[in-house]
Amino acid sequence: MKKYIPEKMVAISRYQNFFPTLDLGIRQDIYARMAELIEEEKAYCDMGNYDHMSQILTSIAMYEVLQKHGKSEEEAYRIVSEEMWKFLDPSGFQKLSKKSFFLPLMKKIVPFGFKHGSGAGWKYTWHTDTDAKNEFHFECRECIYDKILRPRGLIKLGAMCCHADIINYGQLHYTDFIRTKTLCQDGDFCDFLFVRHDTDVGDGWERTKSI
Repeated sequence: MKKYIPEKMVAISRYQNFFPTLDLGIRQDIYARMAELIEEEKAYCDMGNYDHMSQILTSIAMYEVLQKHGKSEEEAYRIVSEEMWKFLDPSGFQKLSKKSFFLPLMKKIVPFGFKHGSGAGWKYTWHTDTDAKNEFHFECRECIYDKILRPRGLIKLGAMCCHADIINYGQLHYTDFIRTKTLCQDGDFCDFLFVRHDTDVGDGWERTKSI
């Protein structure tokens, strides 16, 4: 099993650029809190979940430690969410979405990636065999963000992570990303639907305002 080490987890998290700007005492406290969280959530600390847990546990620890060091809850959440979103770079997805093979590629690599990048606590329903040619959809029925963050009263951090999908997929060329609900936003599952159009946005179709 992959060893969970706070320093290495932060280094691959979406906070890897922001973290070094924090005071040494804050960084040390974040590492210490992450070590506690690793023990508390060891049921999910397997090889498949390593990338996800690096995001989840770093987010929790940073959010809590910033408050311990004098930030208000609102300020701590603002920092954690904005720094996570700032790290994202959707340009690669946007460039790839210009290609005609974008949706067929998604139908192959997304299920493969989720199969090998998801450990204990996840459940998906795939529809690749029944999707229309211009559609790709699936549902996430169980999610460790919801399972870890909701019992801690930190579900807003889960919704924060859901918003990362909007940043990554919300401005694709020729492709509408449609999501009406997520587990971390009190839905009974997360629905993902990508619809490919013959023209780009504004020329015959309107982009969906997803959540």
